Amino acid sequence: MRGVVATALLAFITYIIFTGSITPYDLVTGAIVGIAVGLLVGRFLVENDAKALNPVRWAWGLIYFLWYFLVAEVKAHLDVIRRIITGDIEPGIVKVPLKVKSEYARTLVANSITNTPGTVVVDVDEDYLYVNWINVTTEEPEKAKREICEEFEKYAERIFE
Repeated sequence: MRGVVATALLAFITYIIFTGSITPYDLVTGAIVGIAVGLLVGRFLVENDAKALNPVRWAWGLIYFLWYFLVAEVKAHLDVIRRIITGDIEPGIVKVPLKVKSEYARTLVANSITNTPGTVVVDVDEDYLYVNWINVTTEEPEKAKREICEEFEKYAERIFE
């Protein structure tokens, strides 16, 4: 039964958020959907129930979600808009080291970089991401990490490791 409860809970919460309703019908339907999803895929998605059900990790996930969409995305969009208007670009691919080790944390960092305007992860190996960056200001891996993904990695570590 590893992972069933955590996956069902997340599916239920997601269902309720996306329906935008807490009527009895939606609560029952959400519970049925959540349980079904938990039974079908929970054992494949969750490695450790204690980590998956830790409320502190869920809180960090919520904080990350809010920070990402309200701060990181807005700053990146404004930067790309400025670069489009001024033509101030220096594109290139940089090697960025990763400190996080779990597959979930690495995936969160890579997806966050790719979903942020101006950067795209083009390759991943054991300890590095290769990022196509709209304005390469440094080719030194540690400096590039500070500019591209240090914040993403901080949250990924708190959520998944």
